[in-house]
Amino acid sequence: MKRPKLVATDLDGTVIRRDGTISGRTRAALSMVEDAGSIVVFVTGRPPRWLHEVAEQTGHRGLAVCANGALLYDLHNESVRASHLISAKAIRDVCEAVRQKLPDVRFSVERLTESVHEPQYVMPWDSGMPWVRAAPIEELYAEPAAKLLVHHAAMSPDELLALARSAAGGLAEFTHSSRVGVVEVSALGVSKASGLARICEERGISAADVVAFGDMPNDLAMLAWAGTAYAMANAHPDVLAAVDNIAPAVDDDGVAAVLEGLFAGAPDGGRTL
Repeated sequence: MKRPKLVATDLDGTVIRRDGTISGRTRAALSMVEDAGSIVVFVTGRPPRWLHEVAEQTGHRGLAVCANGALLYDLHNESVRASHLISAKAIRDVCEAVRQKLPDVRFSVERLTESVHEPQYVMPWDSGMPWVRAAPIEELYAEPAAKLLVHHAAMSPDELLALARSAAGGLAEFTHSSRVGVVEVSALGVSKASGLARICEERGISAADVVAFGDMPNDLAMLAWAGTAYAMANAHPDVLAAVDNIAPAVDDDGVAAVLEGLFAGAPDGGRTL
């Protein structure tokens, strides 16, 4: 394939290894992309506060689509450039509909500077951090948020996703990106694909000129939108089934292997099914 004008990549499980680092090889490959005149965009479910280390490791360069498409984040100065939030009414409607079907779920919301959760919510991440606080559920409805999180202690994320969608699928976008029972909810029409498409539209880049990498169900919309899509070898089964191209696993620097083939003339590190 021809060199893409834009490289879009998920972070965790895609360029961030299981030990939380981005390898030197991957950093070099991303720099090579930019040196060739193409654009690198990180497209992640992470909130902005989880991107400081990524910005540090990648030299404060480029843009990120955060919170599954809700936020456009500038890594140069670590600031939010645009937001597409889920409304307070939609949060309330989703919570009520899902809880009616699953009474023992708990909810949390991601706002621009904090995470607010019901007192009974079991925090899989960020527990004890200063930006996390408990509040009555009515406070979760008080204002828009980047995303709503639905947690169930005993369900797998795939099972919870199916049940939450059946309860409230017409009210918002539902996906997941973890190995625990957490589902992520965004405003209708908001996804990694919509966030990436906005960046491309601003720059006159078509989907055909984009190569994208991902590993979890929250990457599916982005991978379907991009002209060329790679699933990581370590990806969720639904992601592996959805695309034709498989990159080596994250701990084998799969994204770097593919990019080296595209931008440095080396043999492509992935395989085409």
